[in-house]
Amino acid sequence: MPSKTNLSTQAQNTSPDYIGLVQFLIEPFLDNSDSLHVDCEELNQTKRVWLRVAFDGAEKGKVFGRGGRNIQAIRTVLNTAATIVGQSVHLEIYNSDNGLKASPLSVQKQKPIASKKPKTINNQNSRSRFHRSRKPNEH
Repeated sequence: MPSKTNLSTQAQNTSPDYIGLVQFLIEPFLDNSDSLHVDCEELNQTKRVWLRVAFDGAEKGKVFGRGGRNIQAIRTVLNTAATIVGQSVHLEIYNSDNGLKASPLSVQKQKPIASKKPKTINNQNSRSRFHRSRKPNEH
């Protein structure tokens, strides 16, 4: 079994730069990077980190991505960085109105679109107009 190195011990004792990481991951999606505000709160006793991110609500679609893929990838990167040092991360996203007030963005998971199947008719009397019915005993 490999022994711990100084590098792995150092990684567990230090916390990643969550603010820099969030800025690095979200800024490319924003037209105005000045609208991005990040707040980080770390609780040492519970090893939990709360990240609060606010940006212009008009750019919500770019940051979240189609079906929430972008924001899910950002959450995955943050969770991976936190797991390495034995922490857990909670990301909260807010809508900033000119940086004065932050209100939580409502994120609803979209239901998958069900494939539409053609309706089947179980009625024996309904036949297509092209179907020729034979009378029994007629040949």
